[in-house]
Amino acid sequence: MIRSMSIGRRLTLLLAGVAALLSLLSWSMVSGLARQAAARTQDNVLAASASTIAETLRSEQGEVRLELPYSAFSMLGAISEDRVFYRVTAGERLLTGYSDLPAPEPDQANSRVTFGNGTYRGAEVRMVSVRRVVLAGDRPVSVIVTVAQTLDGVAAISGQISRFAAGLSLAFFVLAVGLSEIAVRTSLRPLNSFAQSVSRRGPSDLRPLRPGAPAELVPLRGALNRLMERLAQSIRRSEDFIAEAAHRVRTPLATVRAQAEIALRSTSDAEDRHRLRQIIRAVDESSRSAGQLLDHATVAFRAEHLARDPVDLAELVNQTTEALTPTAEMKDIELKATTVSVTVHGDAVLLYSALRNVLDNAIKYSPEDTTVRIDISEAGAEARISISDEGPGFGAGPAEELKERFRRGGNTEGVVGSGLGLTIAADVLAAHGGRLDLGAGQKGEGACVTLVLPTS
Repeated sequence: MIRSMSIGRRLTLLLAGVAALLSLLSWSMVSGLARQAAARTQDNVLAASASTIAETLRSEQGEVRLELPYSAFSMLGAISEDRVFYRVTAGERLLTGYSDLPAPEPDQANSRVTFGNGTYRGAEVRMVSVRRVVLAGDRPVSVIVTVAQTLDGVAAISGQISRFAAGLSLAFFVLAVGLSEIAVRTSLRPLNSFAQSVSRRGPSDLRPLRPGAPAELVPLRGALNRLMERLAQSIRRSEDFIAEAAHRVRTPLATVRAQAEIALRSTSDAEDRHRLRQIIRAVDESSRSAGQLLDHATVAFRAEHLARDPVDLAELVNQTTEALTPTAEMKDIELKATTVSVTVHGDAVLLYSALRNVLDNAIKYSPEDTTVRIDISEAGAEARISISDEGPGFGAGPAEELKERFRRGGNTEGVVGSGLGLTIAADVLAAHGGRLDLGAGQKGEGACVTLVLPTS
């Protein structure tokens, strides 16, 4: 199955894409501004140089004279090592400079300063022309001062600034991606906490989720609460149905058993007596299964709202052995209890059900004229009730599998049972934070079932 990309990865990639776009935009803007600033600086210097030259124009004896000032070209060399070209014309006469240097076309008819781009001697140049009227004698003469400079320096400055801007943009991108990862993890932390709070719950914990989730998770919390409410209602209906069915089944079964016993006593035919014994056996098995189904439904219901009352294990063992002594005496089985006073906190009804099912199994599978031992002990923070018998044990298969519903060992042939006794006990102990240990009895014979409960 193809796994979909996580929300965190999607958000990180989305923010990384936004950071990359912003980095490109910032680099493009800085590079464009750098080119504009360098070009504007060159224009200002060119205009200042041409104006300086134009200011040195003078009239002598009816002629226009010019002395090129050194400062006019030194300021051009201050910004780059580009080549500089110039031309000064008075009317149609060339006063000085490069005769073939073109002049930019004026933007307006009376424009005093005109800028333009062109190509001169195989190089791209930026040109500026300054117009000035000089009075030579009694006639005005239009003088045009043109200064041109190659663009290599401007390109170098722009490229340097562009590379610097690219480095800054890359650093910004890396920093933004790192911060995006941190921001995504921080933003998703409530979602992870929300998921962990749900995953830590047990299979029977269907309580509503408590408020406190971020606003974005409120719809999810509401949907989960409604789902758990429907599940709880469905489980309660199923438990009620099982309990009602078990209760209603046991009454007619008891009537059938009584009638079968009466018929068994009143007949002497061997074949009829065999059939009646089979009927009584089947009724006993059905009645036991119905009773244990009722117990299992009770465990499932009460485990959701588990009581935490003080329970004296010695008193619990005495009550259980007293209730099952008549059953044990029918097989001449002695129930021998060794008790010490140990108190745990839990549901007395469920603990009694668990102990009764385990002890009933021990009596049921033990041979006649044997002993079933019940021992209470305390070790550290655990209380133990060990029930040992002298029966056939748990068989050749894994003992832990016998905790599953309707699972019985391979050596139980001829013994009435439903396969729910150990399941009920294991569920009760799990609800109390304990466990059910299965092992061999004393000297490796029989079975030993230990109910382990926390004392704190």
